Amino acid sequence: MITWMQRHKKWLVITIWISTIAFIGAGFVGWGSYDFGSKGGAVAVVGDREVSVSEYQREYSSMYDQYTKIFGEQFNQEIADKLNLKDAAYKMIIQKNLILSFADELGLDVTNEEIAKQLVAIPGFIKDGKFDKETYIKVLRQNRTNPTEFEATLKRDLLLQKIESIFKINANKSELEDLNRLLFSQDDISIDILNSKDITVDIKDEDIKKYWESNKNNYKSQPAVSLEFSEVALVSETFTDEDILYNYEKFRIDYKKEDGKIKTFEEAKEDVIKALNVKATKKEALKKYLKLKKDEEKFENSLILDESKLAYGAENNKKIADTVPGDILKPFLVGDKYIIVKVLNKIAPKELSYEKAKAFALNDYKKVAKSMQLEKNATEALKKFNGTNIGLVSRDSFDKISGLNKEEALSFLNRLFSSTEKQGKITVGDKVVLYKINDAKLATYDNTKEEAVKTTINNLLNQELMTNFVKNLEKRYEVKSSINLEE
Repeated sequence: MITWMQRHKKWLVITIWISTIAFIGAGFVGWGSYDFGSKGGAVAVVGDREVSVSEYQREYSSMYDQYTKIFGEQFNQEIADKLNLKDAAYKMIIQKNLILSFADELGLDVTNEEIAKQLVAIPGFIKDGKFDKETYIKVLRQNRTNPTEFEATLKRDLLLQKIESIFKINANKSELEDLNRLLFSQDDISIDILNSKDITVDIKDEDIKKYWESNKNNYKSQPAVSLEFSEVALVSETFTDEDILYNYEKFRIDYKKEDGKIKTFEEAKEDVIKALNVKATKKEALKKYLKLKKDEEKFENSLILDESKLAYGAENNKKIADTVPGDILKPFLVGDKYIIVKVLNKIAPKELSYEKAKAFALNDYKKVAKSMQLEKNATEALKKFNGTNIGLVSRDSFDKISGLNKEEALSFLNRLFSSTEKQGKITVGDKVVLYKINDAKLATYDNTKEEAVKTTINNLLNQELMTNFVKNLEKRYEVKSSINLEE
């Protein structure tokens, strides 16, 4: 996913021009390397407009939320960082302020009535069918803002929409009909699919070694950790029925059956006793932890282990991996024991010797060798191409291409209809599809698809217009920036 997103990042960013109140309900997303101190500081000056930290943060949160809606749980902070989303948000907020500076020059403004009209239409502020001031203030507080800041943001977004409406263009009827026929056109094609799985390559030891020498940096040991640890086994104390009943009543909501109903005292009794023993064991573990910290006791065990092989649970493993050497972690429960860990040293990955890396290098080189041979075979086969005719296909005829799965077929068809070559080869994963276009046929105009076509072409036209408009504004207004961006 990250590769696809990086390839289409510019397109994705362009689709997020206007971000009106998108952050409501989403909250602010955590930062990374950028820290400007106070929330009210300025990160840039565009023309006569200051870009505040809070404005920048809202843009980032809004953009992060948009990506999350597109990609769901697959999108996270790590991917956001790889995409340099902070830079993208910063560039976007600069572009918006360039447009706003132009609005200032034209004398455009947004009235209080326009702001109020927009405000009372926001679902998050509605209670019992109408705008509710208390709900409004509560929601803003939850999103770490206030009416003054929010209404200023709303005003900026409405002003942006006014400028956008001035430049908005729509395709005419003739253009829509032509694009409709073109988008859903059909090609009569012959194809031949070559698969790398059918290729056998003769690999010699010197080939593997040469490949390993050129790619040593790819073959490293796992990061490891040297640590000491002590265990405190779960105690088994005797508790009075009175103590057990007291704790059951106090925490009864925690003792539930599979259907969600709360267990009776008799049903929960064993669970309560175990919880009391865990609590008692934790006290003992904390006492031992303090003695270990003061060096009054010594750790009983030590080991050196790859971080990936730590067996204390994801959360505890991460704590160990993130701990500074010399630190002792507070006791944590694993199974029926409390574990106390002291991290002695972090062992960084090292390049593997040829002997240790050989199996990995062989596997990688085999793929490279097969890919090269596949490309060679495809080039030769194309010279004397004699494929199988599969008839007329359109962009969505993925079910007509035997030998490719749905994703591969859609990728092939998309590239086929983007190609200007009558005959050629298209690589799809570990396959190469040889093709020859025998005939082309424009589709019959389909009015059921007009709305989709209209949306597509109008978006493309307006995106291109706004992009060129911003480029001209960059020459018109001075931008004093406080951030160096990655391209």
